[in-house]
Amino acid sequence: MRSSRRIPVFRPACPSPRAAFTLLEILLALSLVGLVLVALNSLVFSMGELWGRNTDVRLFDQHVRAVTRFLEQELRSAALPPSAEQGATAITAQEIRPANGPTDNLLTFELREGCRLFTWPDRPLPEVVCSLQFRDRDGLWLLWHSRLEKRFAEDPPRETQITPLVTAMSYLYYDPAFKNWKDEPQLRRDNQSRLETPQRLRLTFTYGKLTRETFVILPAVTGQGLPNF
Repeated sequence: MRSSRRIPVFRPACPSPRAAFTLLEILLALSLVGLVLVALNSLVFSMGELWGRNTDVRLFDQHVRAVTRFLEQELRSAALPPSAEQGATAITAQEIRPANGPTDNLLTFELREGCRLFTWPDRPLPEVVCSLQFRDRDGLWLLWHSRLEKRFAEDPPRETQITPLVTAMSYLYYDPAFKNWKDEPQLRRDNQSRLETPQRLRLTFTYGKLTRETFVILPAVTGQGLPNF
């Protein structure tokens, strides 16, 4: 006896007419993606142009900060000379004879271990006497030589340029009587014609139309390279 039940036949479902993207939808999506890419490209190029336009300013400011920090660090490392008198300070004003030029009154200090800017003809020596000198149109220089050199008293110090961008340097003295600061273009002398050490330095940096001013505080060092505070 035959069964009347039919065996089900599997038929794949026909896709709906809306299951796939139409050509118009694809073209519209490509247009939107193209507009987004063009906008991003314009944004990237405009940001790059703006960043590059301020490159000189950023590099100049970094240079000013680096030179200021370098001077502060070296001055804080200043130590008393071996034959220092009682009450002497590590940073003083002295008459120094450069290699080329007349004798000049310069801020002078001693570094026990020297400085990373020094290029020695032989092995590095300790007990290096350093002087800061500003030269018009030639920037800020460091004059240096070691007390251990044989001709320390006869030969002029070596010279290393710190930066060519310093276009002015002045010395600030605090007047306790009037409670104000006096800005001097040269190291001044007291009533007994002795050179006075200032409390601060004012440095002016110039690059093209850019100008910056910074102040360097001179610590009152009394020994072993440690500031008196």
